[in-house]
Amino acid sequence: MMHRIIEPSILYFGTPVILISTRNENGTYNVAPMSSVFWLGWHCMLGLAASSKTTQNMIQTGECVLNLVSVNEVAAVNRLALTTGSYPVPESKQCRGYRFESDKFGVAGLTSMPSDTVAAPRVRECPVQLEAIVEAVHSMAEKDSAERGRFIGIEVRILRIHADEEILMGGEQHRIDPDKWRPLMMSFQRLYGLGSPAYESVLATVPESVYGNPAEKGHPI
Repeated sequence: MMHRIIEPSILYFGTPVILISTRNENGTYNVAPMSSVFWLGWHCMLGLAASSKTTQNMIQTGECVLNLVSVNEVAAVNRLALTTGSYPVPESKQCRGYRFESDKFGVAGLTSMPSDTVAAPRVRECPVQLEAIVEAVHSMAEKDSAERGRFIGIEVRILRIHADEEILMGGEQHRIDPDKWRPLMMSFQRLYGLGSPAYESVLATVPESVYGNPAEKGHPI
């Protein structure tokens, strides 16, 4: 095995694609795909462009819905990929071919539906929908003069989770079956589906219940 030093422009080694839905200042809805995301328990960290309409809406309203996309929604993701709810289109997006769209749900062919705990809508077509509130906003790349101010890290706390019954594990009320759930993944700008398990996981022998009951932590399930 030979290694060489490289300098890729992006480090999207493999992350899930989600649609973040938010509420605009005029009461309409915005929805946008992103994939800089990771979860720790019922908390989530999102990496977003500071100029994004999604970012602005989340900071202003303090809430959002994280709609997890399966491979079945890939066409909608691609229809949204080069659109923005920001007008005028930020310069950083103009050079990449983005265009302004006021009706992002309509362009994507997606359906908005009411949430239980936040004003932001859920995306009906997505098999997993996470209602969330903003816990903290973190500046990023403060020591990098070229990147400073371009990106923001937003920490959110999940309030309620909606999951399609078809992806739940048989005999379990609160567990998603990874053999039934096929999330859409992005790796270096390309979209992939999740295949069959490569190997047995030692961690899979640990019951999920030992990680704690969400109700005991104040989550309104």
